[in-house]
Amino acid sequence: MNDAHLPPIIQGGMGVAVSDWRLARVVSRLGQLGVVSGTAIDLVCARRLQLGDPGGHVRRALACFPIPEMAQRVIRTFYVPGGKPQGTPFRPVPRYSLRPGRALVELTIVANFAEVYLAKEGHDGRVGINYLRKIELPIPFACYGAMLAGVDHILMGAGNPAELPALLDRLAGHRQVALPVRVQGATSADGDARVEFDPAALWEAPPALRSPRFEAIVASVDLATALAADPATRPDGFVVEGSPAGGHNAPPRGPRLLDDAGQLVYGERDVVVPEQMMAIGVPFWMAGGYGSPDGLAAALAGGATGIQAGTAFAFCAESGMAAPLKRAVLEHVARGDTRVRTDPRISPTGFPFKTVDLEGTVARDDVYADRTRLCDLGVLRSPYRKADTGIGYRCPAEPVDVYERRGGRAQNTEGRRCLCNALLATAGYGQERLDGYAEPAIVTAGTDLSAVRHLSAVHPGYTAADVVAYLLEGADSDRGA
Repeated sequence: MNDAHLPPIIQGGMGVAVSDWRLARVVSRLGQLGVVSGTAIDLVCARRLQLGDPGGHVRRALACFPIPEMAQRVIRTFYVPGGKPQGTPFRPVPRYSLRPGRALVELTIVANFAEVYLAKEGHDGRVGINYLRKIELPIPFACYGAMLAGVDHILMGAGNPAELPALLDRLAGHRQVALPVRVQGATSADGDARVEFDPAALWEAPPALRSPRFEAIVASVDLATALAADPATRPDGFVVEGSPAGGHNAPPRGPRLLDDAGQLVYGERDVVVPEQMMAIGVPFWMAGGYGSPDGLAAALAGGATGIQAGTAFAFCAESGMAAPLKRAVLEHVARGDTRVRTDPRISPTGFPFKTVDLEGTVARDDVYADRTRLCDLGVLRSPYRKADTGIGYRCPAEPVDVYERRGGRAQNTEGRRCLCNALLATAGYGQERLDGYAEPAIVTAGTDLSAVRHLSAVHPGYTAADVVAYLLEGADSDRGA
């Protein structure tokens, strides 16, 4: 896609379905880059259908899916007319492995298609989708589904996305792909582990596809420079995400130090300024503490294309966050007592993770202690080399004895929360257990809440349009400087 007229604002692809198609569609219609979250979108799609597909949006999108039989199989499997009875669990979805079954592959392709299709419906603005490199097993199938819907940008962080430019080009040509997968405990003698996908096998006459722009989410100039140096790994752009950003953060580059509150300490080596990125010669957007008019003005003045903003959008009227959670956070922001913590232990990924200290959520130690440890979704499971040379899958948020039987160390489980269940609950898709237990949510945000504070004071119940108008004051300021 042409670099001309790249938008100054990227709306962050947040959480599980917090950046859903409704939010992305509004932002894109305003001329900015609306981004949907691709994390666990297979589970989201399946649960929307089991809730009766309110408004018929998923089924409307799937009516346009280019392989009707595949879409119909997904609908037959999960759609519950009128919605499942309250208090009954959602139907399980198979978990990913290096060789996922056909039903899971089809659900993943269809779900990513539907989310992008709905975000693009009725306008010609740009739409992106965000993935985590750490959640690697679904990547080829997810990207392909998004590309079938005409996604304009794919963004990826939480790891090194060096393989993505080549993978996207091959998928656009319906050619077979093989994505390398890290297997814990494997040695060079074990050979490479890969997740493979041949999209041509789905078709008699595949449609023409274009490769979307690829934006790599990075936290250091070193990684950006290395990716840009090789034509095979060079992305179309970078999102440079600093430690103030919400969600997962890169670990500090220096010694691992904790402050008095047990948070990771970031130093000068972790700070990237726009001027450092200019020499690379690739368009870039600054993120993490830049979500304000002053932040946009500073980014533009330093040579950036613009900014990525997440936190202000997370609490706007159109975001997919469950309304009670949104109201609770906004009340705390209004009182000035919101606490955002960079926790080094909560996420099973091993990456630091930002949490809002909110009552009733699994960020609170008492809520975490009351939850029975289980791993029934497996989105964040990692492959590991078993003693018999086979490959198994484990997660440090699963029951400790299970994790140890799978060769994990007990100390790796300490403090780990089940983000899979919690983030689904944050968007209103939490599991209800047969014993009456409802999975608690978790809320993430960046440390800079000034935009949320300003917008909610000036525009109670503020919208995505309010966020965009507010941020663009920085573009006007930069032009007038």
